Amino acid sequence: MLEMLSLEFMQNALIAAVLVAISCGVMGSYVVVNKIAGTAGGVAHASFTGIGLACFFGFSPMLGALGVALACAFIMGYVTWTKRERADTLINVIWAGGMATGVILTDLTPGYSGDLMSFLFGSILTVPRELLLGMTILTAGILAVSIIFFRQFLAISHDAEFARIRGVPVLRLYMLLMAMIACTVVMAVQTVGLILVIALLTIPAYVAESHSRNLKQMMLLACGLSLLLSLAGLLLAYQLNFTVGPVIILLGVLLYAGNRIFTRRSS
Repeated sequence: MLEMLSLEFMQNALIAAVLVAISCGVMGSYVVVNKIAGTAGGVAHASFTGIGLACFFGFSPMLGALGVALACAFIMGYVTWTKRERADTLINVIWAGGMATGVILTDLTPGYSGDLMSFLFGSILTVPRELLLGMTILTAGILAVSIIFFRQFLAISHDAEFARIRGVPVLRLYMLLMAMIACTVVMAVQTVGLILVIALLTIPAYVAESHSRNLKQMMLLACGLSLLLSLAGLLLAYQLNFTVGPVIILLGVLLYAGNRIFTRRSS
């Protein structure tokens, strides 16, 4: 164990896992409470267009993913808030179109020899030190905004119409929430990939919700569970020489199943 932790890439992976766990715990709670898991999944998959653009034009894939994720988050957020009856169709179109466009752009990239699997299923063991700085800044920003606007986010999550009557700028706050979700999704892509990111975002929050009395407790427990899954999955995958992302999510599925059995027996 100590020998493993002495490796620089494992140290980077552990730091990345902690940062992603914190962000997913906080934002996953908002996703679950607001029942927008589908929207978050759409943002995640549409961000693949940004990765394709980055490969084609030769800049950072994470920067490209973040830019497209933010744009899609604003579009989806506006539609889901103002035209809910059409939201599912738009989300599915952007979801599929984003993935398809990303793949085609990588096909069009001259001499591209990258590994698409690392984007689809994560590559936490290859996180470079310089990327950790950006992840730290994003996590700090997510925490700061969550603390500053906690009461407002809580209000629009539980009764948006009442919050609007009380003068809360519900649409602007909702768009801010969508932007934070987009940032979290792009961070989590490095850990579990585009295909599995929605599971890491929601499973710990789903489990935490059944054992929490309020949103604060839910966030704290979700952060702890997300951290547990990320670290356990990372260490187990390293020992077994498996891909880290799927191991983390499989542990999450087992946690969810165990929680369902426990809560049913308790009731």
